[in-house]
Amino acid sequence: MGKGFFQVPTAFNEPIKSYAPGTPERDTVLKQYKAYYNGDIDVPMYIGKKRVKSGKTRTMSPPHDHKHKVGQYHIANKAHVTEAIDTALKARDAWANLTWEQRAAIFLKAAELIAGPYRAKINAATMIAQSKTIHQAEIDAACEFIDFLRFNVEYMSQIYEEQPDSAEGIWNRVEYRPLEGFVYAITPFNFTAIAGNLPASAAMMGNVVVWKPSDSQIFSAKVIVDVFKEAGLPDGVINVIYGDPVMITKTVLASPDFAGLHFTGSTYVFKELWKQIGNNIHSYKTYPRIVGETGGKDFIVAHSSANPKQVATAIVRGAFEFQGQKCSAASRVYLPKSKAKRILDLVKKDVESFNAPGSPEDMSNFITAVIHEGSFDKLVKYINKAKKDKKAKILVGGGYNKSKGYFIEPTVIVTTDPKYTTMETELFGPVVTIYVYDDKNWAKTLKLVDETSEYALTGAVLSTDRYAIDEATKALQNCAGNFYINDKPTGAVVGQQPFGGARSSGTNDKAGSAQNLLRWVSPRLIKETFVTPEDYRYPFLG
Repeated sequence: MGKGFFQVPTAFNEPIKSYAPGTPERDTVLKQYKAYYNGDIDVPMYIGKKRVKSGKTRTMSPPHDHKHKVGQYHIANKAHVTEAIDTALKARDAWANLTWEQRAAIFLKAAELIAGPYRAKINAATMIAQSKTIHQAEIDAACEFIDFLRFNVEYMSQIYEEQPDSAEGIWNRVEYRPLEGFVYAITPFNFTAIAGNLPASAAMMGNVVVWKPSDSQIFSAKVIVDVFKEAGLPDGVINVIYGDPVMITKTVLASPDFAGLHFTGSTYVFKELWKQIGNNIHSYKTYPRIVGETGGKDFIVAHSSANPKQVATAIVRGAFEFQGQKCSAASRVYLPKSKAKRILDLVKKDVESFNAPGSPEDMSNFITAVIHEGSFDKLVKYINKAKKDKKAKILVGGGYNKSKGYFIEPTVIVTTDPKYTTMETELFGPVVTIYVYDDKNWAKTLKLVDETSEYALTGAVLSTDRYAIDEATKALQNCAGNFYINDKPTGAVVGQQPFGGARSSGTNDKAGSAQNLLRWVSPRLIKETFVTPEDYRYPFLG
């Protein structure tokens, strides 16, 4: 039991290092990159205190050099999944009853380890596993992950501090209990920070977790596990398994002790998981919490008053950073006819200034590879379609090559059809589609933006006209959970812009905020009466 009302260290956003030529961080991360690239790591599963090697393995290769092996990981069978569940449940009582400040200290230590001795490791691993440039790795794997850990501890303390009023003679208090059972975390390839945060945020609130990382992110997920181990996370709190997602998920969701899903990934998969949970609802001991952040078809809409250079920069950064493989990436753009040519010329000039897609080890590269062959092939299909369709033309880009890496040139499509397939379909790659509207149709265009996509994750408006900004903010209130004014629609910062969307983009439980942590607790109200009544009669009885 704690012996005081403890104040946690004030959270702050981790400063982003520049990695400019000649800086020590640049030299350190390149050295670590080479060590990982020339190594051959064997990644086990982590079930309790055991490092499990099933003997059935898959190769890990960088997307920008897919014939080069950097290691292998071991695949779970059904018995491993069942063991992970049982191990988590055995660890639950001790973890749930550990005082909250002890849990907080573990994750605060993890943040400091990433900020210090693990920074180059987690960044270099992300550069290799997910083909991120050093800047994209730094803002994700290092800074955002650190921010999640620090701010979530602060939010946790604020949640525990929130207590009800008490009347004369009674004391009301609320306990924020962990869920009864275990949480299943499924994480995506594209953000190392998300991969770490989804299991960590649930565990921080006293829950035990079975975590399945994306097959394409296991190389950097291994570093996350190393950090948690060194920070002192007890065995069995977060159990890590890899392999067949259908088998693993079916086994997990069949458990009566399944208590929550923390998910980031595709909309279709999330809906299928929701359906499975619904079909199994009568077998669970409690109603499971379902938290998901899924797809996006994110927009930029420019008003006729917008500054062309600012719009062009928002498009280029928003669409092409990390090859457009962000759920928040700009992928559909609406330009006013009066400014369209100037903006398109600037966009084309910027894209043509990029180096050809290549390795993130070459820090002059703005664009590297897409994550795997399946993504490459999907993008090529849509690019080739745009080359043939009368309603579309390629303004710049359109090339591709997968002989060495899964390289797609940043591609800008201009269409005359606001409902053209690439204006509506989530592509998850370096492809953006632009539609030019008549200036007089501003209000109609806002309605078009709202109605075009099933998603509602991020969006941006650029304008110097405050009336137009106000009109757009109101008209687009339901089609973006994160709405940006005069900026690109990406780059949410923990503690500043809580992230999440609605419609088919997820449950909008806002990662990087107390709202998300509240999903992983089950409050218990305790009312204590100091002088207990001894007569049932109320005064009105006379």
